[in-house]
Amino acid sequence: MTDSIRSFIMGKIRRAGRGASVAQVSSELQSLGPAPTPSLISESTSESFIANVLINKGTVECVSDRSAAVKAVADYLYQRFRSHKLVAGNDSRLAAMPWREAGVLPRFGSAENGDAAGLSYARLGIAETGSIVTWTGKSCPATNNLLVEDHIVIVELADLVTTMELAWERIHQHIGKQDKPRGINFISGPSSTADIEGKLVMGAHGPRSWHVILIGEVSGSSLEKARQLAGQ
Repeated sequence: MTDSIRSFIMGKIRRAGRGASVAQVSSELQSLGPAPTPSLISESTSESFIANVLINKGTVECVSDRSAAVKAVADYLYQRFRSHKLVAGNDSRLAAMPWREAGVLPRFGSAENGDAAGLSYARLGIAETGSIVTWTGKSCPATNNLLVEDHIVIVELADLVTTMELAWERIHQHIGKQDKPRGINFISGPSSTADIEGKLVMGAHGPRSWHVILIGEVSGSSLEKARQLAGQ
């Protein structure tokens, strides 16, 4: 490349970087407005959330309160492992639950070799995607979400939001008042991957099963409608 051609190219690059001021770029971005959000698959936030969890290959159980959630955890563990053992983060909400009533033996800490089931208490649930949101720390170690065979998640009906944008608003509201977490996890089902032939393999890089326990008043008809929306 000759000096004249190099100078010509570099000159064009320099001029391209000086076309608009920061204020102009900011103004143009604001004029675009927010991106349109997709419609939920149901007018009901809870029905949309449940249906999308099922579409994501998760399972769902709806219970009325925390005592019922404890029993649901116990029943799930016994059905899956003939055991009532699991690992849970040092979350004050989990610590306050009546585990002894159902004979559940949670170990509070991080998942280790041999821990088959992990329990998390979600910060949020997102109806648009069927995702739950946690952030890392002692209350919810990332290993409890990612390294166990079965991941059980408790989420409250009051903590469901419709869209990803609203989820981020809630997250920013929370972390603006407290120390920022090192990681924010959006979990949308059990671990899955596919090879070059498109064969889906569950649990290759994380939990094989993902069970969501939704605390709140959800009618049987709403649960049935959600299952229908998910094709079940």
